[in-house]
Amino acid sequence: MPDGVNTTAKAGEPLLTVAARAGVHISSGCLAGACHACEIEITGEEEPTLACLRSIPEGVEAIEITMFDDPTW
Repeated sequence: MPDGVNTTAKAGEPLLTVAARAGVHISSGCLAGACHACEIEITGEEEPTLACLRSIPEGVEAIEITMFDDPTW
């Protein structure tokens, strides 16, 4: 999470839910992947992803998320 925020999560939990529980706001619009407002980058993945469509992966001990700052959202 940004700014050194850490939290715990279970595999399968939606990323937006985990972020909200940690007090981190990830902008979202349509919640269906069409608007790209929730685009984030997960360290180790080649392409940005949409937080509204992602959940915590199985078998991963830790993930690091970089959020994009879009003043529109």
